[in-house]
Amino acid sequence: MDAPETRALHDAVLDWYDTHARELPWRGEAATPWSVMVSEFMLQQTPVVRVLPVHAAWLERWPAPADLAADTTGEAVRMWGRLGYPRRALRLHAAAVAIVERHDGEVPRSYDDLVALPGVGDYTASAVASFAFGQRHVVLDTNVRRVLVRAVSGRELPAPAVTRAERDVATALLPADEPTAATWAVATMELGALVCTARRPACDACPIATECRWRAAGFPAYDGPPRRGQAWDGTDRQCRGRIMALAREGDSVSADQVAAAWPATDQRERCLTGLVADGLLTQVTPGRWALPG
Repeated sequence: MDAPETRALHDAVLDWYDTHARELPWRGEAATPWSVMVSEFMLQQTPVVRVLPVHAAWLERWPAPADLAADTTGEAVRMWGRLGYPRRALRLHAAAVAIVERHDGEVPRSYDDLVALPGVGDYTASAVASFAFGQRHVVLDTNVRRVLVRAVSGRELPAPAVTRAERDVATALLPADEPTAATWAVATMELGALVCTARRPACDACPIATECRWRAAGFPAYDGPPRRGQAWDGTDRQCRGRIMALAREGDSVSADQVAAAWPATDQRERCLTGLVADGLLTQVTPGRWALPG
């Protein structure tokens, strides 16, 4: 896009965000960098509505990294509840420990320090630096990628993984000054979450509908590599989730309890072995497991 088109895109999205941004506990001047970091771990592959109560409970119990670092990994997993992908809880705990050891308990400001933390990749480091500290970074989550690929590239959906071309487009569109760039990052994310959704985009409510190249092209269907579905029933993910739910409910879980919850023997044993290997369960005695710590 040339400069006038880019300015029009910026103005439309930023004005829309001023009016339509949701009030979320990890946004605004009252949000701490730790609150932002916790939210970014929790929001990976998990909708906002499910994250809100867990985020609130987490921040009440562990309002700073040092509070979490002083507790056990098992309690982190227990408090993670039913958010799914509980290894994120272990990674967040490891990040908290590193923050205490390396940064005197304060979430670091720089991208380089953030990305060096356990469990923090490019996206999370960029998001925390941008949303917590108002810095200028390309923040490419699923929602942002979908907005940009439709508006700029004229395609329905982005590729399964971030491409160099995508990153180049996002970099070229990033406003020059830091505060505006940080707002642009969260505004495009919000637009993708509320309006430019994957299945039913509300084009009539979109502030950049007239600039959208996908719309102008007649909404061509996605024709890229096959996208993986999110199967659940009967999968190892479901089995692991069932076992973890039992482990969170008490001090430990027995082989009989696990067998009653999941009769398929081979799959059950495979998932138990995997949970122990991942550090999510500890075998305390033969036939009995507990959360770590």
